[in-house]
Amino acid sequence: MPLPTWISRPSPRVVRTLALAVLVMQALISVTGVTVRVTGSGLGCPTWPQCFPGSMVPVEHPEVATLHQVIEFGNRLLTGVIGFVALACFVAALRCRPRRTRLVRLALVMPLGVIAQAIIGGMTVLVNLAWWSVSVHFMASAVLIWLATLLYKATKEGDREPVGVVPTRMRALLVALVAVTAAVLVAGTLVTAAGPHAGDPDTPRLGLPVHGLVQVHGLLVMAYVLILAVFGVWLRSARPTKALLKTYGAACAMVLVQGAIGSIQYHLGVPEAMVVLHMAAATLVIIVTALLWGESRYRGPLPEPIEAPKAAEPAAA
Repeated sequence: MPLPTWISRPSPRVVRTLALAVLVMQALISVTGVTVRVTGSGLGCPTWPQCFPGSMVPVEHPEVATLHQVIEFGNRLLTGVIGFVALACFVAALRCRPRRTRLVRLALVMPLGVIAQAIIGGMTVLVNLAWWSVSVHFMASAVLIWLATLLYKATKEGDREPVGVVPTRMRALLVALVAVTAAVLVAGTLVTAAGPHAGDPDTPRLGLPVHGLVQVHGLLVMAYVLILAVFGVWLRSARPTKALLKTYGAACAMVLVQGAIGSIQYHLGVPEAMVVLHMAAATLVIIVTALLWGESRYRGPLPEPIEAPKAAEPAAA
């Protein structure tokens, strides 16, 4: 029985939808991951890959609250769902015609990244949520969100050698923006690692003053805003595309929203809900920064799909 056309020869729309689903779910699992952390549920499943010794699913246990089990196990289940969607996206990219090497490579990274994240997550459990392991876990998610954004962008563009939409010096400014973004994220993980939401009360904290780390984090955010502002002033004379202007506006809006959330949560004493909201906004900052990077180069129009050959009609008797 022949496979349906949308499976055997997926259209660009199908591939794009799957890539968007991967991106959304990569961002979502970062949010559920921080929910695990702020609720102290990291050891809701105290073993890995099993939840409890001899059981893949939560079981009643006098020393582990049911809510913590549900939160941690739910996060693990979401990893499996992402793995399935990422694999489907890779298969669709692989079967897309014409074959697009860059698209296939970016799509392949997604299921491999899920496997890597599962291993890192298991390591985090085995080292009893050591602060450095949780920080590595989040930064790996940040990289996957960035690559998933580029994957989604690749489903809407061609495969030519990239041509700069902005001058080379402006491109260098974007390199600095990406570097500062990474530094902001690392500093943010250190703030969490040293603060009250690094896990349950028994979780080892980073032995550095939270106030000093918050100041470093804030200065890096200000550096991001400054670079973004300089880029915007320069952009006015660079004849940018509408897509680049729209993305730049989104980046400005998101960093302002994120800065406001960060300031509010700090002055309110870092309530759990605000920490989760701060993480959700952080994933959006990663996405718009990745899109700004992608929109600064042009790779040509999306190639026309190759139609599947029609089956030969049966010969007349």
